[in-house]
Amino acid sequence: MWLPLDPPGGMDPGDGPAHLIRLVSRHRVVIVGGGFGGLYAAKALRKAPVELTLVDRRNFHLFQPLLYQVATGGLSPGEIASPLRAVLSRQRNAEVLLAEVVDFDVSGRQVILKDGAVPYDDLIVAAGATDYYFGHDEWAPLAPGLKTVEDATEIRGRVLEAFERAEREPDAARRQAWLTFVIVGGGATGVELAGALGEIANDTLRHDFRHIDPSESRILLVEGEDRVLPSFPADLSRKAARQLEDLKVTLRLSARVTAIDSESVTIQNHSRDSERLPARTVLWAAGVRASSLGQKLAERTGAPLDRAGRVMVAPDLSLSGHAEIHVIGDLAGFTHQGGKPLPGVAPVAMQQGRYVANLIRRKLRGGSVGPFHYFNKGNLATVGRNRAVADFGVIHVAGFPAWFLWVFVHLMYIVEFENRLLIFVEWVYNYVTRNRGARLITGDERR
Repeated sequence: MWLPLDPPGGMDPGDGPAHLIRLVSRHRVVIVGGGFGGLYAAKALRKAPVELTLVDRRNFHLFQPLLYQVATGGLSPGEIASPLRAVLSRQRNAEVLLAEVVDFDVSGRQVILKDGAVPYDDLIVAAGATDYYFGHDEWAPLAPGLKTVEDATEIRGRVLEAFERAEREPDAARRQAWLTFVIVGGGATGVELAGALGEIANDTLRHDFRHIDPSESRILLVEGEDRVLPSFPADLSRKAARQLEDLKVTLRLSARVTAIDSESVTIQNHSRDSERLPARTVLWAAGVRASSLGQKLAERTGAPLDRAGRVMVAPDLSLSGHAEIHVIGDLAGFTHQGGKPLPGVAPVAMQQGRYVANLIRRKLRGGSVGPFHYFNKGNLATVGRNRAVADFGVIHVAGFPAWFLWVFVHLMYIVEFENRLLIFVEWVYNYVTRNRGARLITGDERR
């Protein structure tokens, strides 16, 4: 991109062609990924003298923390997704490309697309993470994770389909299998899914069926550690566990799943005793692995990867020997603060996106910045209506106050005001009526 610049002191209207505006090339910044890290980096470069290109294979930014509400019928996909072009439409130095990145030409400073290439002077890779099945990829079709809109609508269809199948099933054992839901993983996503399923079974669907009682559903949450929400303080984990039990969720702690098929799941406890449990709906929230683009970066730059496939970065989020390449968000293995990788949560990606944007601005002015430091403002996890836990360091909050904080914080982080307003209205209505209006079975969900 070439932009006009006035000569020093401005341009005299009487000057002739010899004083025409000089053209110079702008610094090119390419961002791979329109998630929290990539989008916040792009917006932070709004006034920078750069030519910015955001590349993503989806045309929208997805607010992943609320995906579980789409999966359980509380919200519709469009309410938690914002078109990237609309978000950046007024940012004149930015363009959006709908394309898939397949490789990197590090020496030529180009991002290789499936159908072309984009040159860069600075590269920000924020490609995120995917579900990880610990070597059992064959479980993926049987136990969907929750990373995309398609995952959420598939889970929604499977859950609602299970109740429909149970309604028509005359055999008691088969009916109970349809009414058994197993969530694998007791982190924030697993706890949110389990709590929402408990509310669906006990409140939302209680008057909808004639031959089954949805409250007789069996909801199991399987966690390998000895408590749910292992990243939270122990007292908040205990309170979250009690909140789940109030919703009739059964906890299987210090246990792991060893087999999944279309009709059952096998659970092994800490004593290595195994139980095969008939269950037609299994949901995965147990593990994530960095995007495969991390492997490509490692091959092209020699950067090391950790066990989760994250690219190990320097204190300024760049790659060793490649100060022009920055990796942020779930793809970054940042261990310079406490010796352990930072959690894969939205605030980390947001802060890293802003930091790299500031680093690029300073670099263009001949300056520098210190190493990245994550400021943890607190952790929140919701269990359901009026149920949540919040960790603010020495201050621990549970119950309605934590839930209210969770609602406020999530509304504030929604990118578009229109979506923020729609979600607020939807939540108020659902709170008053205990309804979930987006209970739609879409696609071919019948199994």
